[in-house]
Order: sequence, then C-alpha cells, then structure tokens
Amino acid sequence: MTVYVDDVRHRYGRMVMCHMWADSHEELLAMADRIGLARRWLQEPPKASWVHFDVSLMLKARAIAAGAVLTDRYGPVEHVARLRGDAAKIAQVARLRARSVENRTAGLPLLRETQ
Repeated sequence: MTVYVDDVRHRYGRMVMCHMWADSHEELLAMADRIGLARRWLQEPPKASWVHFDVSLMLKARAIAAGAVLTDRYGPVEHVARLRGDAAKIAQVARLRARSVENRTAGLPLLRETQ
C-alpha cells in the first residue's frame, strides 16, 4: 500500500495546496496523523469526487519525508480510474504523460495546470 502526493499547485488564499491520497483509507488516515494533518480535513464523496486531503506544501514535504510517493498532476486521475477499472481513462493518462515528456524533450511548454 502507498500514500501519494501530486505536484499540482492550487492557490487557496495565501497558501498553495496539492493533494494527498492513498491505496487504502486506513493508510491515508495514518499518514495524516503522522504529519499532523487533522482528520476533519478529509475530502470524501459526495462533496469531493475521490477520497483525499488537500495539503499545503509544508505538509506535502512532511508526507514525502514520511514515505509518500510524489506523482505528477495525472496521479489522481489515474488513481480514480484504477479504482473504477476505467481502462480507457488509464490509457488516456498514459498518452498525456507521453506527450508531456515529448514536449519537455522538444523544449515546448507543457499544458497549463489549473491554478
């Protein structure tokens, strides 16, 4: 089982936030406890499309130091697609990642991230 954080940067007031999720609910809550993140901030359906925490960059760094795996901005989409068994979405993520790598190699700008 694994805990993940992505490399997105969403502004929330004066903070910059990203996402933290895990392969299991228990592991996600254990990581939240370990890095000092209150469980009340857990985002779950129906208010969120998937189970995760929005975390500040400081908490992201703590999570990585505690063993979380850093993913790209497509990590959450891939995670939800795997949970739902959505092979088409998983293939789409693979194509987008490949295109991002090609653009980086060619010196072209990457797709804009939502801010």
